[in-house]
Amino acid sequence: MSDDSTHLRRALTAAHLYYVQLRTMDAIAAELGTSRSTVSRLLSFARAEGIVEVRVRSPLDAPGLVETQLRRQFGVRAQVIPVPESVSDLERLDRVAQGAAQLLDELIVSDLVVGIAWGSTLAAVARRLTPKRVHGTTFVQLNGSGNVKTSGITYASELLSRFSTAYGGDAEQFPVPAFFDDPETRRALWRERSTRRILDIQSRMGLVLFSVGAFRAEVPSRVHAGDYLEPADLEQLKAERVVGDVATVFYRANGSTEGIALNDRGSGPSFDLLRAVPRRCCIVTGEAKIPSLRGALAAGLITDLVIDERTARAMVDGREGV
Repeated sequence: MSDDSTHLRRALTAAHLYYVQLRTMDAIAAELGTSRSTVSRLLSFARAEGIVEVRVRSPLDAPGLVETQLRRQFGVRAQVIPVPESVSDLERLDRVAQGAAQLLDELIVSDLVVGIAWGSTLAAVARRLTPKRVHGTTFVQLNGSGNVKTSGITYASELLSRFSTAYGGDAEQFPVPAFFDDPETRRALWRERSTRRILDIQSRMGLVLFSVGAFRAEVPSRVHAGDYLEPADLEQLKAERVVGDVATVFYRANGSTEGIALNDRGSGPSFDLLRAVPRRCCIVTGEAKIPSLRGALAAGLITDLVIDERTARAMVDGREGV
């Protein structure tokens, strides 16, 4: 048996004795024939490897009550992350990303196709993933990431690589622009066999992971702040009463996408395709994203929601954000 396998088994044994049988670290050290400090390191290793997942839940906990309200009002499974008011917007994003990473440990299983929408939020989640080995799982990019200044390949590749490395799965990039100059170019490329291969993988998704784009988010949405939209595009979106986007597909407050010209040039998946996916996990931080989040909920895009407590409370109280 390899040293790595032996270490993993010892960590599993220590974790079971400590968390399930409630043995003290001194007792575990005596049983394993090692020191108390080694047992502590084994338990830390077990948490880092995802063998042990620690959660603190209480029926009297305020976030738990908000989760129940979100489920009743919007029909979603919600995980509300408590975040102190004093933390920065980046710290709030990081804490929500950590909560989302814990949820993904449950959602990502073997033989699953997982769609990934690139952006600031998913990049934060990718940095917080806990390694967990699955088999036959594929992570596919939902929308193109290129623009007039960059191909976006390096950025998208790093994001997908973090997921595929954490779970031992395969990564499938979508090497096309985020937005085409001409809708006809998009339609022609969608007929190419290499593109159709990616679209076929997307058609078999069992889980999609995304955030919602917003025009005035505390942590700017990458599509809104990364040279993807020209000033004329922004003016047109405003005239069309657009409130946000999911995977570079834009929508209004009621969730509708019809008649939004930029969608004809976009590379993101149709909402019909997304709604056909069994689990659709949206990760959101910041009250500025509330109008966009409400639009995504109206469009029926979300089954699972990970959200910071302040934004969640604003949602259930009917506040529209800032």
